[in-house]
Amino acid sequence: MSLLNATEFRFSTFLVTGIPGLEAMHMWLSIPFTAMFLLTLTGNITIMLVIWNERSLHVPMYLFLSMLAASDLGLSLSTFSTMLRIFWLEAREMSFPACFIQMFFIHTFQVFESGVILAMAFDRIIAISKPLQYASILTSGVILKIGLAILIRTVAVQVPLPILLRRLHFCRSNVLSHSYCLHPDIIKLSCSNTRINSIFGLFIVLSTMGLDFLLILLSYVLILKTVLSITSHGGRLKALNTCTSHVCAVILFFTPMICLSMLHRFGPKLPSHVYVLMANMHFLIPPVMNPIVYVVKTKQIRDRIIRIFHRKRPEES
Repeated sequence: MSLLNATEFRFSTFLVTGIPGLEAMHMWLSIPFTAMFLLTLTGNITIMLVIWNERSLHVPMYLFLSMLAASDLGLSLSTFSTMLRIFWLEAREMSFPACFIQMFFIHTFQVFESGVILAMAFDRIIAISKPLQYASILTSGVILKIGLAILIRTVAVQVPLPILLRRLHFCRSNVLSHSYCLHPDIIKLSCSNTRINSIFGLFIVLSTMGLDFLLILLSYVLILKTVLSITSHGGRLKALNTCTSHVCAVILFFTPMICLSMLHRFGPKLPSHVYVLMANMHFLIPPVMNPIVYVVKTKQIRDRIIRIFHRKRPEES
């Protein structure tokens, strides 16, 4: 026991990792990652402000989109913070409480975004299958209740994680595999019994993102069934076109996560930086790409942004 305490005292902090094998290029890598971070901030904040200020956009589709932008913003702030510290300052140390807090927020925004994407799929089902009752079914009160349900579910499953981690002893190593703190990465370093942590972590993944993904697939089966029942070819294309942005959000969020999971379990042994880059794609690409996709594919938001810039030019002149 004294040996365990001595070893535990030695590791008073965790060390986050940049991109293995590319340490010499950290300063150069900071340029594209900083650009991605600024683009994420600009895109998501712009979408939230446009939807907030334009009363005509206070409808279910755009309210859900503002939730998606908020979760993307929170996820990017939680992950980019330590990444840029590594690239700019070579600052790798993180205290246990700071690491657990970062882990909590990363997984919270991750699960919250999964729930929002599921809610957006439900929104598309109602819009396509019952267009005349759309406004009466998805009222502002219903949207608020859905948002609160997603938030309560997310917080309820995430709060136990840092509490369960506090009981563990860390004496094997203090070097994490990623540039930020993730639950599976942390428990690998423990020399305590992590069975409860592993089972509960797997339960969270399956009961939230796993279940959400299955329900999203089911929703698109129902959407396709409804679309195929439309007689006109133009009507089918119009209905499917309303789902394009959401399909892109689903692909951006779930594809890297599924590919990373398959590589870990069934793929060949690859260099460590491949797994790190795949994890970065899951956490960093959706917050960057979602605003671009929705601005490009959503005429109402694009028109509002153009109108804002046109208003500013005469004022400046």
